[in-house]
Amino acid sequence: MSELVRCEKLTKIYDRTVALDHIDLTVENGKIVGLLGPNGSGKTTLIKLLTGLLTPDEGAVLVDGNAPGPETKKVVAYLPDRNFLNTYMKVGEIVQYFEDFYEDFKPERAYRMLEELGIEKDVQLKTLSKGNKEKVALILTMSRDAKLYVLDEPIAGVDPATRDYIIRTIISNYQPEASVLISTHLISDVESVLDEVIFIQNGTILLQKTVDEIREEKGMSVDAMFREVFRW
Repeated sequence: MSELVRCEKLTKIYDRTVALDHIDLTVENGKIVGLLGPNGSGKTTLIKLLTGLLTPDEGAVLVDGNAPGPETKKVVAYLPDRNFLNTYMKVGEIVQYFEDFYEDFKPERAYRMLEELGIEKDVQLKTLSKGNKEKVALILTMSRDAKLYVLDEPIAGVDPATRDYIIRTIISNYQPEASVLISTHLISDVESVLDEVIFIQNGTILLQKTVDEIREEKGMSVDAMFREVFRW
């Protein structure tokens, strides 16, 4: 295993609110990692720092050995927690856009998954259900041969069947040497596919362990551990 992500004393402050407070963490390649914490814990801030949407106030973050920027955008596939696609475009036009924009985008992979769902390339995105819009966004993200897939709340607000599809799509389409970072509060839905978890609260890392370590050391599931750690 080699190191894919490194954060050292990473700090982000909004006005006078500390969103991330000198955090240290690493993510190796070949892992599916859950970034877990309550709302307002710093998950999305960390994700935006990893993807270059924010810059640190202190400390450093490296992805594949580089600070977030043009080089890391070539190796990071990011799925934000809100719709980022032009809903007036046709699905096929969006696929073409991704193919033109990303060198590592595999249109045949995207069309295969869309066909499995029965989503036609000539349909406008705005005419699809919320669940199918979410699936299209995920398909586009997972159709890249990235080194790091960053998924911010990919299963929030969708029905259980859509959640199952999204999880299957994630584990079936990322490259073995790549890593997936999934931010979610729906732990029980993703626990079965996680290799490792990071618990974050109030901008600090409470723990980073493998799922097996939690089960062996604590004798409980990740979901049960989460409920114990974040009990109000």
